[in-house]
Amino acid sequence: MWPIGPLMREHRLIEKMVAAINRHLPEFKSTQRVDWVMIDRVTEFFRRYADQCHHGKEEDILFVSLGTKDLGPELQAMMAELVEDHRQGRQLVGALVEANRRNAEGDAEAWAEIVGLLERLTDFYPRHIEKEDKHFFFPCMEYYSREEKDAMLAEFAAFDGRLVHEFFGKIVDMVDS
Repeated sequence: MWPIGPLMREHRLIEKMVAAINRHLPEFKSTQRVDWVMIDRVTEFFRRYADQCHHGKEEDILFVSLGTKDLGPELQAMMAELVEDHRQGRQLVGALVEANRRNAEGDAEAWAEIVGLLERLTDFYPRHIEKEDKHFFFPCMEYYSREEKDAMLAEFAAFDGRLVHEFFGKIVDMVDS
């Protein structure tokens, strides 16, 4: 299963965020209001964790490595579809950031756009995750030797380490400015 174990573990945390959003949606609809601070946290999670960390490992390590393999046409098509999914996810989160900015500035109508975007995100991510978990990751691992899998796992760990240092370095820079 390695090195897809870390990727699948990351999926479980993304699913927890999706479930948390789904628990808040009825309240947002009934009150016709959203908490811009909470939405800011949601977008930060999707930007940093789901996209930068998780999709980053997939696109910068796994997909690049798979590009050196003689994948069958079905897996090649699936990989292209997953890259497009990642792009769509970024667009959704970007639109959510913009709608939330307007909400924080007092735009009374922004809540409806935010709710719609949250609904789209909570529909999008489970389908995307199922595609990777059930139809992509396991067949791809058949193209790797044990040594290659171990090396990829080490690359994933190094990638995470760089992200942590980059993230906290930015915090220090913000405090220092």
